[in-house]
Amino acid sequence: MGRHEADRKTFGTKLFEPFSALISRTGISSIVNSFNSRKYWGLALSSALILVTVVDPYSGTLSAQASERDYVNYFETTPEPAVTVELTRGGYEVVTGSAASKVFVELAAIPGRDTVQAIAYNKMGAFGWGREQYSCLVKLWDRESNWRVNAYNAASGAYGIPQALPGNKMATEGPDWLTNPETQINWGLNYIKGRYQTPCSALSHSDRLHWY
Repeated sequence: MGRHEADRKTFGTKLFEPFSALISRTGISSIVNSFNSRKYWGLALSSALILVTVVDPYSGTLSAQASERDYVNYFETTPEPAVTVELTRGGYEVVTGSAASKVFVELAAIPGRDTVQAIAYNKMGAFGWGREQYSCLVKLWDRESNWRVNAYNAASGAYGIPQALPGNKMATEGPDWLTNPETQINWGLNYIKGRYQTPCSALSHSDRLHWY
């Protein structure tokens, strides 16, 4: 081994030098002598650092964990504000928030044979509508007239089960439009088909604007 190799400081010696100077100034150099060589101090210090990392490998992430905990607590304790979104996609209107509650319609029961609702129910197939569309129709005409053939709105002049405005529009389906529920229903279903395509679309319009 050459002279330069023999004088080269080891990693442990370099690491220990600041601590050796401090120990010498404080008068406890005897502790150093008990280790025989500075290289043991470097080894001890290096081992301590490794041990801390092995025992608690996450010690350096405490602040990050605290931040994450605060982030989670914020969303656990802060109520999410109500959001309403309206958009149209492919002919369908999509809504959220309080407006969405009006979209849901309870499935209507199949009406009895001799009821006014049965007249409408039996005509749904001819329009390509099923029971779900009938359920929307029930909710719509419950609201408009409660299925009363002589229902009259004095404020607007609307008349009959579908609340035609004016009522004499229903004459296109028959001269007995004033008293015949089937004539009124025929007119009402054709009106919905021509203007809204389906009872559910007509109901949606009525939900938003209070008329159809």
